[in-house]
Formats: sequence, structure tokens, C-alpha cells
Amino acid sequence: MLHLGVSPLLVLVLGVSLGTAFPHDSLGKGCRLSQYQHIEREQRQAVDRMRQEFVTTHKCNTKIFQRKWNAANLPMPDRVLLVAAELNLTTAMLGLPAAPGFAELCRVPLDFFTTAREAVRGCVSVDPSHQPSGRLRHWLDKLQKAMGTESTACLRATTILHVLQVLDDLRCAALQNKC
Repeated sequence: MLHLGVSPLLVLVLGVSLGTAFPHDSLGKGCRLSQYQHIEREQRQAVDRMRQEFVTTHKCNTKIFQRKWNAANLPMPDRVLLVAAELNLTTAMLGLPAAPGFAELCRVPLDFFTTAREAVRGCVSVDPSHQPSGRLRHWLDKLQKAMGTESTACLRATTILHVLQVLDDLRCAALQNKC
């Protein structure tokens, strides 16, 4: 079994720091999220099929995807930071070794989320004046704590079971003010 250390996985997941974002409520020049405004039906079905086929025996206490708010409640810079952290976590968890049948189910979603993660990275630029909202800062702290206390298996299970939420958050960030 592959066991990722807390520090490398934390760096992977929180690839964007708390103090980075783009300057205004619009996306920057290097940002190309418009392709995610309407996620193709086949893509969503592949992700949902993977989620439905996932079998876990892990009982996890982490509730990193259970929030009293959604991405639409965040300002645009925070939405992108949220999605960047979610995509970093999702690609890390889907990239872990799996049984051959499940690994094949993960292939298309992993490719999709990896491409989306690269697109989102183009949307995040350094702006030292931006401070994430309290909601997002609290969630990022919660994610960081879970990374330090929960097992990789637990984080993987939680991420896969909530992967449709990641898709919805990505779409919301792409829709900008229309979300």
C-alpha cells in the first residue's frame, strides 16, 4: 500500500497558498475556464460511474466536503482558490494505485481533472493584497488539518464520494458571476 507522507501530500493539495489570487472579480488573461461552463454529459457520466463503483470499508470522520456554504457564495477569487485546492486533492487521490478494474474507471476522470487543474492554475496569480474570505480560510484550514490527521485511504474515499461536488464547483468558477 502506498502511504504518502503528510508534508508532500499537503504541498500537493495546497499548491496554491492562502495569499494568492487574481486581482478582480473577473478572470485574468491566462485563465481559460470557459470550457468548463458546460461539462460534457459523457465526462460527468464517467465521473459518476467511477464514484458509484467505488467501494470503501473506511469509516472516516473527515467532513472536508460538508460545508454550510457553496462556491456561489464566495467572491470570484475565492472560488478559484477553492477549486484549485479541490482539484489538487482530487488528482492526488485519483492518481493513487488502485485495483485494475477501478484504475481503468479512474483513467478518464483523472485525465479530465488533471486538465482542469492545469487550466485553473492559469487563473491563479499572485496578488498579495487579496486575503481569502473567512469561509474559505476556515475550509482551507480544515483541509490542512484533515491532511495531517486522516489516513490517505480516508481522504481518498471522501474525495471520490464527493467528486461531483468538485465538478459543480469547477463549473461555478467557470460561470463567474452567472453561477
